Amino acid sequence: MATSDFAVALTSLDKVLSAIEAVIDPDRLRAEVTQLESEVAAPDLWDDPENAQRVTSRLSAVQADIDRVTSLRSRLDDLGVLVELAQEEGDAASLAEADTELHALESAVEALEVRTLLAGEYDPREAMVTIRSEAGGVDAADFAAMLLRMYLRWAERHGYSTEVYDTSYAEEAGIKSATFQVKAPYAYGTLSVEQGTHRLVRISPFDNQGRRQTSFAGVEVLPVTEETDHIEIPEADLRIDVFRSSGPGGQSVNTTDSAVRITHLPTGIVVSCQNEKSQLQNKAAALRVLQSRLLERARQEREAEMNALKTDGNSWGSQMRSYVLHPYQMVKDLRTEFETSSPDAVFDGEIDGFIDSGIRWRKTSEKV
Repeated sequence: MATSDFAVALTSLDKVLSAIEAVIDPDRLRAEVTQLESEVAAPDLWDDPENAQRVTSRLSAVQADIDRVTSLRSRLDDLGVLVELAQEEGDAASLAEADTELHALESAVEALEVRTLLAGEYDPREAMVTIRSEAGGVDAADFAAMLLRMYLRWAERHGYSTEVYDTSYAEEAGIKSATFQVKAPYAYGTLSVEQGTHRLVRISPFDNQGRRQTSFAGVEVLPVTEETDHIEIPEADLRIDVFRSSGPGGQSVNTTDSAVRITHLPTGIVVSCQNEKSQLQNKAAALRVLQSRLLERARQEREAEMNALKTDGNSWGSQMRSYVLHPYQMVKDLRTEFETSSPDAVFDGEIDGFIDSGIRWRKTSEKV
């Protein structure tokens, strides 16, 4: 890269990072860290385990935000020094090293820039994701299983912990539905752009005539509830049924009636959990899912009230992405036009490009 090109790139990165720092406000975050550290140091902190968990989790998340932006600033400053010295000495190897670091730094700054766009009320929350097979029979069930693996692989790539609460297997192949939690800060804000109907076009492996099949699967993303949400669910509003867990392979959980299904009578919402061996654990997990759905229902009601005041409604369409495996290979987001010709990589969890473009698209749509 020429000297002038390095100078332009470094100046551009500095402007973007300065804008990010203005939004994140590291000084404000450091003040919050000081306050949280005083709470963590309190001798009676763990008298209230739930509050202790909230405080320690928030401290970890805020410190990570500070470390992320300060690390990028330090790397940018070091890169400027490296480029200057390499150019003065005509050191080609150092210039090549600087070029590599520049591209890595550009990617890291872009990712952090997208993170600053997550400013919704529930965006910092963990995410509760449900995938359901829709039209397309056995192909749709298989597609739903492919999406489940895709999101779990995406979380694994980022080092995010996940927990599968419930999986309903289809008779021939794939799944009817699955619900899992992504336990990471901003998981909801990040994955919420994945909500909608996904479409798969391929030669069906389940069709003995080798015909092309179009199938659909739905993705629902909800914020995980917190103690501060105060969602009270009277026992009288619940019908709780227990049943024997089911799944391939004769799991040990299949030997007792440990699975739990909860019906919220006022809304008709039904949730279930069969992942744990204990009926009490399954009930607690199912209640968490129910609370998340009631929280999302309340958010949608507020949003509907706001949309009723506008001339146009919500701009989100139902069908949001197509995965085409035949007669050509392409995955394309129908809202952002972002696409790739590597569906295998996408199904292996490489979906950051789709997520980032979706977050930018949503932010732009909100301004219209």
